Amino acid sequence: MAFTLWFTGISASGKTTLSRRVYFELKSRGLKAELLDGDLVRSTLNQDLGFSRRDRDMQVRRLGFISHLLNKNEVIAIVGAISPYTATRARNRQLIEHYLEVFCSCPLEVAESRDPKGLYAKARRGEISNFTGISDPYEAPETPEITACTDKEDIEESYAKIINYLERGGYIPLKDCCPNIDYTEDDEKLWRQMVVKFGKT
Repeated sequence: MAFTLWFTGISASGKTTLSRRVYFELKSRGLKAELLDGDLVRSTLNQDLGFSRRDRDMQVRRLGFISHLLNKNEVIAIVGAISPYTATRARNRQLIEHYLEVFCSCPLEVAESRDPKGLYAKARRGEISNFTGISDPYEAPETPEITACTDKEDIEESYAKIINYLERGGYIPLKDCCPNIDYTEDDEKLWRQMVVKFGKT
């Protein structure tokens, strides 16, 4: 069964780490899956979009449409994007038949203390406008399929919670029933570099 696993949460809440971890696990089980990283898609396909509410909505709607097309062709879509607005996420849930939401729940102060890209610091200085959690709201999901409390759980705990949900729900086969394929980040590194380079030309 093809489905969309949609990771939402504020910046530095763990979306990228968890979505990539789940993606590589599914690939290692021989499943057809694609990872739609919000930052990568924005830097290539969605270069015309800024960070206004309209543009943020359009980013999420485009990711939803791509996910719908992938699912239609029996490819699992894994999306990691802030997706700050409830109405836009609800629209994607209506479009995508098997839509599973993973809320990466993390208090603002914890995410801000991580700040791997220095974005929160720039937003606090007023160098970034419409920044989610600082100058723009994040509307947390009320009924996500999975909640990963990334301030309390380590990556392994959150990852196991997600994989267990997918296995119990019959979305993915048990690991023992799958071929063991060695698929790592190195397998995608060159492809990602090519895509980023292409997006800049």
